[in-house]
Amino acid sequence: MTRLVLALDFGGTKLSAALFKRESSRQGSNERQEEQTLSSSWRPLPSSRPLREPLSTLLDLRRVITPADADAAYELATILALARELLAGRPPAAVGVSFGGPVAFADGLVRRSDHVPGWDNFPLRDRLAAAFGCPVAVDNDANVAALGEHHFGAGHGFDDLIYVTVSTGVGGGWILGGRPWRGHEGLAGEIGHTVVDPHGPLCLCGKRGCVERLASGPYMAADYEQGSRGGGEQREEAPPRPSGEGTLIPSPWGGVRGVSEVGGEERPLPPEEGTRITGRDVAERAAAGDEGARAILLRGAWALGVGLGNAANLINPQRVILGGGVTKAGEAWWAEVRRAAAATAVAGVTFDIVPAALGDDAPLWGALALAAEIAR
Repeated sequence: MTRLVLALDFGGTKLSAALFKRESSRQGSNERQEEQTLSSSWRPLPSSRPLREPLSTLLDLRRVITPADADAAYELATILALARELLAGRPPAAVGVSFGGPVAFADGLVRRSDHVPGWDNFPLRDRLAAAFGCPVAVDNDANVAALGEHHFGAGHGFDDLIYVTVSTGVGGGWILGGRPWRGHEGLAGEIGHTVVDPHGPLCLCGKRGCVERLASGPYMAADYEQGSRGGGEQREEAPPRPSGEGTLIPSPWGGVRGVSEVGGEERPLPPEEGTRITGRDVAERAAAGDEGARAILLRGAWALGVGLGNAANLINPQRVILGGGVTKAGEAWWAEVRRAAAATAVAGVTFDIVPAALGDDAPLWGALALAAEIAR
């Protein structure tokens, strides 16, 4: 039996809709162990656990860039138009939705968007269910991407993992015991706002030295630009690193403090103040030998590594999967993330840190997995 499943992604800068065909026939165990490659038509990668995922074929995909002045009404109308174009009058069996902001999963309620106004306490699940006449599941984009990597990508075969996206922000999603773990109010995985440097720069969340404040692309770009203008307060040189495996270490990467001072008052530096360059620019300049860019890039890698090591100490995952644009920053960035994470983790806590396999499409494949659980 063939069913159509719709996957929707409300991203920070773009809207995406994908239509999948899912075959419900089951394959023999020997066939399931065949080597698979990522393409538009594939089953999950082989693992030691028995698979019950049917063949999923991507039929079509639509994407649009979100304009700077977009609001919730625009995004909803646009994604409905994309979805209806894909369906061409055919009914979907289920709809899975990835949303770039906090979501109350049990109620299908969007709490807010940090990028687009008008989403506060919006009943997205119910609105989409009324529009398409089928079951709908809505979850935070990091949770959905974690589900996608678990079913179809770098996390397949690992029952305990965290997926972390490092891009315009830093967010995470947990898979524990082979299932998504959302926490009491659906906010588990907010690794971006865990503090790794209590004396660090102010974040817009109100705390100092958050992982996101140090490691996200826009904040790194803003810090670099602030330092280039000579407007940032220089941090004291870090003390020498203690030696010894598993020792929690201070950041050896100085760089600018990343604050703006108005009337003598220290205020958080909004990431949008650094719009003339991007996080990618910082990485490219670091690779070209710019020491200021290198300091900021590796300070961000250190911050992320410490955050991951602390998360591993708390939950003890088998695998950490990293996605997002900042992860393309190069081998020096990856080496520092892994070094800092290993140094922060206590003895006996072991895990590997690997790049995401699904890239920017992880939320769509996760939305497919989300929809598969509720398809009637």
